[in-house]
Formats: sequence, C-alpha cells, structure tokens
Amino acid sequence: MEEGSSKPSNSLWDKIRNLKHITMEGYKRKPISHWILLALSIVAMLVAFPASSLLTRVYYSNGGASKWIISWVAVAGWPLTALILFPSYFFLDNSPTPLTFKLLVSYIVLGFLSAADNLMYAYAYAYLPASTAALLASSSLVFSALCGYFIVHNKLNASMVNAIVIITAAMAMIALDSDSDRYDYVTDHQYTMGFIWDILGSALHGLIFALSELVFVKLMGRRSFHVVLEQQVMVSFFGFVFTTIGVILNNDFEGMASEARSFKGGKSSYILVLVWGTITFQLGVLGGTAVLYLASTVMAGVLNAIRVPITAIAAVILLHDPMSGFKILSLLITFWGFTSYIYGNSSASSEDSPS
Repeated sequence: MEEGSSKPSNSLWDKIRNLKHITMEGYKRKPISHWILLALSIVAMLVAFPASSLLTRVYYSNGGASKWIISWVAVAGWPLTALILFPSYFFLDNSPTPLTFKLLVSYIVLGFLSAADNLMYAYAYAYLPASTAALLASSSLVFSALCGYFIVHNKLNASMVNAIVIITAAMAMIALDSDSDRYDYVTDHQYTMGFIWDILGSALHGLIFALSELVFVKLMGRRSFHVVLEQQVMVSFFGFVFTTIGVILNNDFEGMASEARSFKGGKSSYILVLVWGTITFQLGVLGGTAVLYLASTVMAGVLNAIRVPITAIAAVILLHDPMSGFKILSLLITFWGFTSYIYGNSSASSEDSPS
C-alpha cells in the first residue's frame, strides 16, 4: 500500500506483497542465532514427531500391548524441557512466573487433560496403522479452530471454515475405506474404536490448545519463550503424575518385564523403543513450542501440514503400511485443508495488524 493511501487493498496480490514486505523487514531485524534456533526447531518438529508416531506403532506391532505405558512415555521426558528452562533463570536473568492458586489449578487441569489425550492416542495407535492415525489426528486443526473461536474468541473467516469442511470430508473418506488398511489381528470393533479414540483425542487436543492460549492471556499476561517453557514443564509434570498413577493402578510397570521378554528383538529393542519414544516426543514438543515463539502460529500450521504426509509416507516405507487410493486422496485433501486454513489465518492476522 502506498503512503498517503486511505483505502485499504483487499486484493490477493497486495496481501502477498504486504506480507512479503513485513517478512523481509522481520528478516533484517533478527540475528543469525534466531534463524539457527528456528531451523533446529523446524527439524525437531518434522523429524521427532513422525519418529515418535512410528515408534509407537513399532511398540504395538512388535509385541507391546499397554496403552498406559505408551501414554507414560509421552510425558516421561518432561525433565528434558526442565533442563532447558532452569538455566535461563540463572544465565538469562529470567524470573519465574509467580505461581498463583488459579495458575496452579490450570496446570493441574491441563495436565489431567493431557494425560487423557495421550491415552486416547495410545488406543488409536494400538488398532490403526500409523499413516491412518496420523491423517485422523490432523482433524485436531478443526477442533483447535472451533475451540479457539468459542473459548478464546479467535476469528474465523471463510477460508478457515472451508478448511474445517475439507478436513472433515477427508476424515469421512478414511472411514468409508476402513476395510483396506485394517490389520488381520484387529477386529472390526477394535478398528472402529481406534478411529473414535483418534478423533476424540484430536478434539481434546484442540481444547487443550485453546485452554493453553487462555491461560497465557488471562493468567500469565505475558508470552516469552521461558514462560512458554514454564507452562510446558508444569503441564507435562502433572500429566506425568496422573499417567504414573494410572500405570501403577493398572499394574503395567510389573508387566513391562514380561513384555520385554516377549518383545520382537528382545529386551534391548524394547528399551530402545521406549527410550527413543520418550526423547523424540519431547524434542517434537520443544520444537513446536520454539516455532510458535520464534515464528508464528501460521508457521506452526505449515509445519503441521507438512508433518502429516511425512508421517504417512514414512509409515508406508518403513512399516509397510497399506496405502489405498482413498487414503492418498484423503492425504491430498487434508493438505489442501491445511493450506486453506493457513491462508485464512494469515489473512486474519494481516487484517488485525496496523497498516
């Protein structure tokens, strides 16, 4: 937009040109360390999250059976995030956020919801191929948008609504093609329950995302990198506590010894799958947190869009997941939905920013 012009431009070309100008100005202001950290965070998201999903499927296909153990693995790596957070208090002059009663309750509630969410996804991966589970999990974008609209009052425009419809259609397409990728040892009822648990987990994930944003806005009042890490550490810690209680009550810690003995590849393979599952999940979470802070929610959305086909393709190549024509079409439609949502989100952001 030219200086002195009072009429805002709504053309696609002007939006792209304006966004490019803002982006280039941002590039000039950022130090090289910023871009190195962002690049590492992107790699963490695109490698660690798919690896974590594949390792979960490897656990089940090689003899593992416990849903609680996989849920526990997803939060057992919370000290890794704490190891990054605590030094910032001593070397970067950051001060801890005061722990009020409301903030503590929000951490406990989010931790409980996170534990429930991980358990739902564990059931999904127990009965579904990794490629199918990853595609269904992409519906979390739909629930994030809806929960953000109703809880945090985020804007929804036509492109975002279009994305919601498109991704929903892609999920329905997978449901219609359920017979093509069901494992022989999985019953129709188990496959259906895996499908339902995946969708419910995605819905709960969207709720957690909206509630987390609400905590930032209402209780923390600030959004710096160490504050984001604080929330991640506390939520993961309470998720770890709740999940550990579930594992103990279900006697799954005692069952790990027998699982390890019967695991394909032996005890060492069993331990490696769980350890690397813990590490990769936390690296993915850290990468996603860093991208949100260093870049934007749009960039995180782009990477989430890319992460879905990476997981699906890797599952087909490494785990020999079945890939029917319907699933390929669903993958393409899901990617289209992500693209529509990203464009809608960037348009809403540009409308909110000052000229």
